[in-house]
Amino acid sequence: MWVLIGIPIVVLGFALRFNPLLVVTVAGISTGLAGGMQTIEIISAFGKAFTENRYMGLIWLTLPVIALLERNGLREQAKHLISKIHVATTGRILMLYFFLRQMTAALGLNSLGGHAQMVRPLIAPMAEAAATTKYGDLPNDVRQKIRAHSAAADNVAVFFGEDIFIAVQSILLIKGFLAQYGIDVEPLHLSVWAIPTAIAALIIHFIRLWLLDRSLAKRFDSQHGSAAK
Repeated sequence: MWVLIGIPIVVLGFALRFNPLLVVTVAGISTGLAGGMQTIEIISAFGKAFTENRYMGLIWLTLPVIALLERNGLREQAKHLISKIHVATTGRILMLYFFLRQMTAALGLNSLGGHAQMVRPLIAPMAEAAATTKYGDLPNDVRQKIRAHSAAADNVAVFFGEDIFIAVQSILLIKGFLAQYGIDVEPLHLSVWAIPTAIAALIIHFIRLWLLDRSLAKRFDSQHGSAAK
């Protein structure tokens, strides 16, 4: 059981707000020592993990770019653009993004969207701006609700869209799992059968976004009616 010593170290270190890198390093060393590994073996394990996963750090390079764009008015420009389109509503904007996100995910282009790259700097501000244009200044709970729907549109679209792409990891995982039990399934067949599920997800989520527009209209129309009285 001593090999599990790294878990309480991580929990305690994060709870005490210590440096995350230091906490993880200490947890890894402690786990290695508890498992009977020599110091050289532990250092080698750290080096191997870093070498094999070094390309994962490239995604962090996009964050400074997004930050610079936001600092120079990306969110404000997105809001200004939507404010000029009077037919745009929060639900319609998210429907359009959902459709585009699902289509690109089906083609294997998952990196074209995402919370950091698209939702926070562009999609959520545009969805909020559409509601602000129609109803004026929004309460905080409404803003948070719109942001949650923006994030959900990205999550659901990519989750059900990426399985249509034949070379996605989930398709290969399913094929490998079934192959262990002697069930031979072609990746193409898995991708084809993912299409009805993706269509169902699109229809259901479009209904949810339509209901979002209705709930916003009902709430603010009733407030305006009460204020008029």
